[in-house]
Amino acid sequence: MTINVRGYAAPSAKAQLAPYQFERRDMRADDVVIRILYCGICHSDVHEVNHDWDRNSIYPMVPGHEIIGRVVSVGSNVTQFKQGDHVGIGCMVDSCQQCSACKQGLEQYCEEGPTLTYDDKDRHDQTPTFGGYSEKIIVREKFVLRVPEDLDLKGAGPLLCAGITTWSPLRHWRVREGTNVGVIGLGGLGHIR
Repeated sequence: MTINVRGYAAPSAKAQLAPYQFERRDMRADDVVIRILYCGICHSDVHEVNHDWDRNSIYPMVPGHEIIGRVVSVGSNVTQFKQGDHVGIGCMVDSCQQCSACKQGLEQYCEEGPTLTYDDKDRHDQTPTFGGYSEKIIVREKFVLRVPEDLDLKGAGPLLCAGITTWSPLRHWRVREGTNVGVIGLGGLGHIR
């Protein structure tokens, strides 16, 4: 059963966001339904809305990939989350889960391509994906992240984009206490240190 949702969408490239009503796809057995509490505004959202990158943008477009919310329901196969949990969603909501990259936990390199949180199509039914500038979202459990109860929810959204973008190379290169690291700029990434 689909969910009726209100949000803000760009009706076309470079257009201002406006109120928009739409339907979220049916919930599946491995899905989590989340009431969105907060959603960061990332500069890549602006680029997507403005069609600045070489992609086949889908309009109307509901942007937003720095999503913080509360679980309102879970599918029958979901084991990691329950109603009331605080969670986050980043830039992906699904992948094939079968290729070698997905099996290594590297869904961003999915051989079929990951399903993006917005401006993409659901890999199962080809319905458009809509992002976090809305009331609710439905996401495959594998792509839902637990948010610690003691973290300020209002400020947590950027951790799902700028935060992971800076943390990932630090982890990859095994940066430890005492390692010298240069942070260039004080933009979205530079302020997360």
